[in-house]
Amino acid sequence: MARRESIQSGPGSQALIVDLIRSAGPISRTELTQATGLTQPSVSNIVRRLIETGLVRETGRAASQGGKPRTLLEINASAKYGVGVQLGFESITLVATDVRGGVVGRQLVNGAGSATPDEVTARLASLYRDFVVAVGLPAASVAGLAVVAPGPISHAGGVLLAPPTLSQWDDFPLKQALQSALDVPVIVDNDAAAAAIGEFWSRQVSRTESFACVYMGTGIGAGIVLDGALYRGSSSNAGELGHISIDAQGVPCHCGNRGCLERYAAPEAVVLAALEERDALVSLELGFEPESLGRDFDQLSRAAVSGHETALRLIQRSADQIASATVTLANLLDIDRIVLAGPGMAVAGSLYTRAIRGRLDRSFFARRAHSIAVDLSANPRDTAAIGAASLVLQGTIAPGHGPAFG
Repeated sequence: MARRESIQSGPGSQALIVDLIRSAGPISRTELTQATGLTQPSVSNIVRRLIETGLVRETGRAASQGGKPRTLLEINASAKYGVGVQLGFESITLVATDVRGGVVGRQLVNGAGSATPDEVTARLASLYRDFVVAVGLPAASVAGLAVVAPGPISHAGGVLLAPPTLSQWDDFPLKQALQSALDVPVIVDNDAAAAAIGEFWSRQVSRTESFACVYMGTGIGAGIVLDGALYRGSSSNAGELGHISIDAQGVPCHCGNRGCLERYAAPEAVVLAALEERDALVSLELGFEPESLGRDFDQLSRAAVSGHETALRLIQRSADQIASATVTLANLLDIDRIVLAGPGMAVAGSLYTRAIRGRLDRSFFARRAHSIAVDLSANPRDTAAIGAASLVLQGTIAPGHGPAFG
């Protein structure tokens, strides 16, 4: 019996308890026992530890149903904070969140650009120190720092592997460099994966839902959450939606494939298509430079939303292509809910949402069994940074579901 209680009180069981309190709280110990299948002593032991560490607190009592009123539990939002950094060519975003995913601080600065990784890493370390002080976070309350960027990555080593927009960073040991400069745990992860866990965490999505986040930054990716944890695959590079081939004989891609979705529907591809029709878009004053890619895509998106014929056609084509790939994702994993996020969704997200909803309604294989909820992130530009902070916190308060520090 002692061994059974030890197993039931382990990291996986704690992750389960935390996830239920997060998504269903306030909730009683009795309800936790019923929902998890764990023994009452195991639930009590886990809850006691969580209360002792300040991660969970008691918050009044439920109405009596004939017996002693049950004490309710909830996550203590201010128990810990995570800091997330979204590393990009054009911009770098720093975000601090509390345990419930609420943003308590944000800073936007110039991106990595053409600076060397060593120069940018030194700047990141300095930015982190100043940011924590400016937000007013006690050092002991910061669970860690997560930096996210487009994949692929070596998750264990914290190394970016041939990121398309940060070519100088190929094989650069980012995690090691930051860890040696800062007295705080550091992880490096994929931006789409981080966005998924951030949306899952802050929306209080139930762990029983199969959840995905379609993320469009400079590229197109997807993060997948199953049973309350990120589905990572064997090397933490799952969900590369942008590298589904939509034309087997199509344009060669840097990944080695042909006809990848990114080569047709990502912001760079859309802006390059706009370049071929620049006479019809002269009023937008597009820059058509790497440094202006995000601004150019935002301009096209604003024009599309406003009804500009050429801009609308270009953005709608991108939305339809992403919708087609999203059906493939939904069919493979039988998804319950999808959230759209990333800077590319910030302006014309409504067009992408409509296109994906319509395509799923018509083409999702299991549509007669259940529908798929499709929503736009409330904060699409910062989702990856918020998610990075959430990754840190999940790994701290729900060990067994989050990334390992080391």
